[in-house]
Amino acid sequence: MASKASSMNRALRSLRPRLPAPTPAPWAWAAAGVLLGGSLAVVLFAPAHWLAWGLAHISAQRLQLQQVRGSVWEGSAQLVLAGGAASRDHARLPGRLQWRLRPQWNGLQAELQASCCTPAPLLLQVKLQNAGLLLSVANGSSHWPTSLLAGLGTPWNTVQLQGQLALNTQSLQAHWSAGRWRIHGQAQLDALELSSRLSTLRPLGSYRFTLAGGDTPSLQVRTLQGELQLGGSGQWVGQRLRFSGQASASLGHEAALSNLLNLLGRRRGATALITLG
Repeated sequence: MASKASSMNRALRSLRPRLPAPTPAPWAWAAAGVLLGGSLAVVLFAPAHWLAWGLAHISAQRLQLQQVRGSVWEGSAQLVLAGGAASRDHARLPGRLQWRLRPQWNGLQAELQASCCTPAPLLLQVKLQNAGLLLSVANGSSHWPTSLLAGLGTPWNTVQLQGQLALNTQSLQAHWSAGRWRIHGQAQLDALELSSRLSTLRPLGSYRFTLAGGDTPSLQVRTLQGELQLGGSGQWVGQRLRFSGQASASLGHEAALSNLLNLLGRRRGATALITLG
């Protein structure tokens, strides 16, 4: 009897109408579409002010974008170098800096151009690599006013350099991994026709700074021409630069360069010894 009753119950259940599986209400689909569209719009049309805020934050207010226009992905602004949040020192780049950012599957590509300083756009690429970040700078050249450095505060606001900085890069890469930077390639910075308010001698001279990457990145400094003679070399040990060099005045210009030599390093007669690290 029990088996017959069980069979009858199963037969009755099979005759019951089966209700269709519940489907999301139309308002749920609409809400999801609004959220997705809104998120996409925020990403695509994020205002340039967001980029300005981020750059100021990570640089402790030393790099600022003011009078910004456009979006995070394509826009322009006035580039300002400052001495930090509590500093009154600042200097503006002549003209406006323009940028174009393009996301990639594993990073970001950036194109930077300034009418005053970049004959061709500067191309940079940031990629995730080997549990770290790889910053690559395409081979190129640019020219920047030395007076911009005064915005960074001490000691640049005291020296008040005038002249031009010519930057050339060759296969330059910086890899951040395991809490440290590793540099590859080369960068050459020529400081041309420099002058300073600390000396009546104008110009002081022209100088070349060469950064060479590798297992132990190195920095070389030499004089191209001028009455102020600079030279020296250094290496990065860990994250610290250890540099040793000297500065001196050519014959007959010692008095005009005395104040500047006192600032550059410890005096030993007519020579200033420069040590860092």
